[in-house]
This record gives sequence, structure tokens and C-alpha cells, in this order.
Amino acid sequence: MGKIALLVSREEMIHQAHNILQEKKFEIQEMRVIHTEDTVMEARRSIADGATIIIARGLQASIIKQYTDTPVVEIVLTAQEMALLVMRAKQIAGKEKPVVAVVGFRNMFCDMSYFDELYNIELKTYFADQGTELPVAVRRAISDGADVVIGGDTAVSIATEAGVPSLFLSMTEDSMRQAFSTAENMEYAMNVEKKTAAQLETLLDYSYSGVIRLDGSGVITAVNPLMEDMIGKTEGELKGQNIRKAAPMIGEEAWNRVFGEGEDYSLFFEWGGTPIFAVLAPVLYESRVDGAIITCHKMKKKTVTPEKSRGNQKRENSRVLPPLVQFEDILQKSKAMQECIRKANLYALSEHPVVLIGEPGTEKRMLAESIHNSSIRAQGPFLDVPCEGLSGEEQKDMIFGNRGAVLQVQGGTLLIRDVEKLTAANQYRLYQLVRFHVCHGTDIASLRKVDVRVMVTTGYPLSELMAEGKLSPDLYYLLSGLELFVPPLRERREDLQDKIEDTIHDCCEHYSRYHVLTRGAMEILMNYPWKGNLFQIESFCERLILMAGKRSIDEVAVRRLLEELYPERILGRSSTQEKAADCIQEQKPDILPDEAVKIRELLHKYSGSREKTAQALGISKATLWRHMKKYGIEKD
Repeated sequence: MGKIALLVSREEMIHQAHNILQEKKFEIQEMRVIHTEDTVMEARRSIADGATIIIARGLQASIIKQYTDTPVVEIVLTAQEMALLVMRAKQIAGKEKPVVAVVGFRNMFCDMSYFDELYNIELKTYFADQGTELPVAVRRAISDGADVVIGGDTAVSIATEAGVPSLFLSMTEDSMRQAFSTAENMEYAMNVEKKTAAQLETLLDYSYSGVIRLDGSGVITAVNPLMEDMIGKTEGELKGQNIRKAAPMIGEEAWNRVFGEGEDYSLFFEWGGTPIFAVLAPVLYESRVDGAIITCHKMKKKTVTPEKSRGNQKRENSRVLPPLVQFEDILQKSKAMQECIRKANLYALSEHPVVLIGEPGTEKRMLAESIHNSSIRAQGPFLDVPCEGLSGEEQKDMIFGNRGAVLQVQGGTLLIRDVEKLTAANQYRLYQLVRFHVCHGTDIASLRKVDVRVMVTTGYPLSELMAEGKLSPDLYYLLSGLELFVPPLRERREDLQDKIEDTIHDCCEHYSRYHVLTRGAMEILMNYPWKGNLFQIESFCERLILMAGKRSIDEVAVRRLLEELYPERILGRSSTQEKAADCIQEQKPDILPDEAVKIRELLHKYSGSREKTAQALGISKATLWRHMKKYGIEKD
């Protein structure tokens, strides 16, 4: 418990305090009369004796607040007390509307804004900041024609010498009682805060998670011992630093989500060589973010134990190149891609298979590699294998055979591209691999236990592939948990612009050329659908720079090359102008406020055919599927 001390300048105030304490409503542990010149010394003496709150008045209260860190409750005259003094002053003056001067320290008085109207007086206030200013204030009041002066000893003495009536600034027990009540409420709040802080400190010290506390500006205020051990830094090293400086891997998106929107955010990163899964949770106070708590869990790294095998398999293993791509290497200025990467970061924590769905040329492989590099398998091998264009036997040998990919990526990650191209028999082998962690090649009776995480890519939603008979139900339900839709570049305009500008710049650097795009040329490129995404842009820009005849590349040159390279987009047009327009026209859905209604109408019109509905909207089937999922539209 804390201790409350009352330090005042007059003995009668101590008597008033004793009278109030007889009511046994308050507990004041120390009460003393002090001289103003000894205020700091006396206050520090009380603090040394255990005072946690000091009650004082006027100049003494101001001095204690200035020279100590202990909370001070000021004794303020109540409106009722001031009203009694004003009415007595009016009687002394004997005038209908006298000039009443109030002299003292501002912190002693209540609000007297409407006293003139209430009591039919002309009230003038003369406030001083220091004791030496009081005589000057009294003399100014007298020279201003005050009929009565209300103040302390100094004011009464000077007014009496000048022959001006005066009243001592006395108070009733009301203001003292109010100060006692305020002090006890403050003490209660301080005790609650101390208990909460002690509980939180105990929670931090004995938590099984690493914990960092942040204030409303993102500055680190506390770090628990487990967090210190986790990252190899002490609380002293981190305290006072902004979290974005101490841990730059907590990026802009996480900061905006927690401190801007007041929502929690999860991410996976490495700090001090330790893989960490962190949850950032805002501390909300009266609907505003007043800080944040970061809870961190140390993730285990996957240790790769090479199999004892023949020399030829070791040579095969040496062909598996280490993955190099990280999330930060992926274009992600757009909100759509930021959300995609946020999910991918979370999927990196899991050991379950990941399905990457997207158009040709999107960052499916880069995302798979980044997920691997952010997972506990980061030290293990990463390998991707294609399925398209291979016979069932070739697929079996390449993926599941004795020298196949599965056995080469033990402890690592296997990416299977175009999973819907797997034959039924090989889909069953993949099912066995994911479900039971076993691999069998030519001889189904000889199963080998393996430790491999599987990822797959496809251009279509798994549910659609199953409905069309291209994916077995068992494999569909096994894979469909961690799906990641990779948005095409035409839906990510910020990323599209960066890709075009970077590719043009790289091509110019490579061929020692110096070309620039006109505004019209860039507008055409920005509005083209780029069905091949990154791949198409790279090959197109390469050709554009090689064929450029002048430094400035305008829209005519861009239209001509688009028309030449992608004639399938202009079939059925007669004039060159119409062909060019078709070539550069973005085929997007008519995005209306009632887009969901439009999709429903077209699905009904075409008897549930997604292919015809997508054609009518001018979008891909994958994009249509995403819109249907967004609005909760069923195929039926």
C-alpha cells in the first residue's frame, strides 16, 4: 500500500484535516505544516519516509511538482467556497456592483467564468507563478480600482497598508475533503496499475513464449527472458528501440495492419539465426491502438540426414540445386500480392502440401521456393518436376522411381508442376506419398519410408479439376487445404508497371542500348492482358528492344509488335486499326456494383457452364472461380 502525505502552510488547515479524518472515510498517514522556502526539502523527506502521493496547495504544490516525480494532488477552492467569499466581499464593499480582485496562484482556484453574472460583481483575477510576483499582482489590483481584495497573507497585508478592504482566502472543509478523495482514488489506481504490471511481469518471466511489449509508437518497452535467449539479445540492448529498426523483417504491411487498422498479424521470419513464428496483437484502449504485444515461438529447423546409398545416387543428389528465391524477391507492391505472400508465409509453418493455382507465367515456382526457404526444411533440397508431356511410365520413373525426385529430396521439398497431368496410377502414388509418407516405384510391394514435403501447381481450381475427372477425389480432399491463388499481373497494376519498367531497363543494359517508352506506349502495355504474365512480358520486351529503330519507342511500335507476336487476339477483324485495338484491349469483366448478380445471371443463362460464363465476362476460368468464391456463388 502507498502512503499519502498532507503538506500545508497553515495550522488551521491541519485542524480541518483532523476534523475530516474523524469521519473515518479517509486515511492520511502524514500531516505537517511547512514553510514555503523549505518545500522541496520537506517534500523529499516525506518521499523518503514512503509517501507515494502528496497533497498540497498553491505555490507549494507547484514547487513539489516541479522538483519531484511524486504525484501531487492540489487543494483547489470549490465553487461554493469562492461564492461565500465573493458574497462577503460584496457586503464589505457596500456597492451594488463592486470590483472584486482575486489574487493568488492559478492552481488554487476553481472555474469562476460566470461569477460576474451570477453575483452582479466585476471580478478581476491576478494570478502569480512565483511567490515574488504576489506583491506586484496585489498592487496592480489596487491600482486597477479594486473595491475588495481576496487573497492570502501577502495580499491582505499590502491591501490593509493601502487602505483597501480585504478578505483572507480561507476555505471550508469541502476543498480538503475533495482533495482527500482525489488522492485516495489516485492511490487505488496506482495500486491497480502496480498489481497489473507485477502480474504482467510474472507472466512475461514465466511464459513459454518469447514476448516483446511495444508502446503506441512501436518502441520496445519490455522483453522477457525467453525472448532474450531466443534471439541472443538482452532487454537492455532492445529497450527503447523502435521495433522496425530492431527487427526490420517486420515489414510495412505488418506495421499498418497492427498499428493502422488495429488487427492482429502473423508472420514467419528469422532473427539472430533463429526461425520464429510471431503473432503481433494490438493493445486497444478506447478504440485506439495504445501499443502491441509480440508473441514469438521458436521453430525447429529440419535436419537433413543423407541416406546411405550407392555412389551413383549421391551423384544424382548433387544435381539438386539449392533454392535461392526469397519472398522479398517477388513483386509485391499490390495489395493482392501482399495478401498472397502473407498467406504463403503462414503456409511455410506447416508440413502439409501446398497447392499453387495461377495462370502461366505467374510466380508459382518462386512462391513455392520461398515457402521452402522460410520453412523448417530450408536446409534441405528443393526440386521441381513437370508432369505435362510425359507418359505415365516416364512420370513414374522421374518422380517415384529408384532414382526419382522423391528419393533425391529427402528432408526437403518436392514441387510437382501441372498436377492434373498425372495419370491415375501416379495420382495414387502421390496420394500414398502425401498421406503415408511412403514411395513405391516399379514394385508396389516394396515401399520406402520418405520424409518429403509436397507442393503442386495447377492452372485451375482443384474442385473444377475433380468435377471434370482430371483429379481423383482422394487426392483432391488431401491437397485442398492450403491453396494459394496467385493473382495475374493484369490484376496487380503496381507490380505490372514495375515489371515492364525493370524488364525494359534490364534489356537496355544487356544490349547497351538506350531506349525509353513514350507515355502512350506505356499506356498500351499497361492495358494489355498479358495472359503469359512474367514470361510473356520478358520475351516481348526483349524483342521490342532488339527491334527498336530509334531511341523513343512509341505506341505505334508497340501496337505493331503486339499484332505480329500475338495474332490470335485479332482474328476476325478487318482493318489494321481494329486489329491493334483488339490487341491492346484489356479483356476484363464489366465490374459493376452488382457484379455478383451479373455472374449469377450468366451462369443461369449458360446452364452452369463456367467456361461460357468466363468467355462472356472476358476473364479466365480461374478468375471467374475466384469471383464466385468471393461472393459465395455455387455452380448450381
